[in-house]
Amino acid sequence: MRPPEEVKRDLVRQWLARADDDLDAAKFLFAPGKSFFAAICFHCQQAAEKYLKALLTWHQIEFPKTHDLELLLSLIASTDSALASSLTEVALLNPYGVEIRYPGDVPETTGKDAEEAMRLADKVQEAIFLALKDKA
Repeated sequence: MRPPEEVKRDLVRQWLARADDDLDAAKFLFAPGKSFFAAICFHCQQAAEKYLKALLTWHQIEFPKTHDLELLLSLIASTDSALASSLTEVALLNPYGVEIRYPGDVPETTGKDAEEAMRLADKVQEAIFLALKDKA
């Protein structure tokens, strides 16, 4: 049987790897002459969500199956309020987790939206990697 700390580290690494995949996909889709803006925004939201869930997993804070970044940040605030506060703007990605995937009343995304989504996802990645440095 593996030690609990090893199991936790492996699970955190899995969350981080999935988040990295989403962020890499977003960056790949952001190619000159292409307009995959909705897909880029979706993958950025997914990356941010998974990075936050990696940190929650590290701290053994249970979280529901949700795409709500504000909720995840509120859970993070229970263990690191400064980090949660520094990331509040990433909640701007929330609509890209579900609403953007379906036609309807959501406005079309633009290149500017995609650039901002990538900036926010990169910000979450940096913050979480720093918070988990030498841990996972």
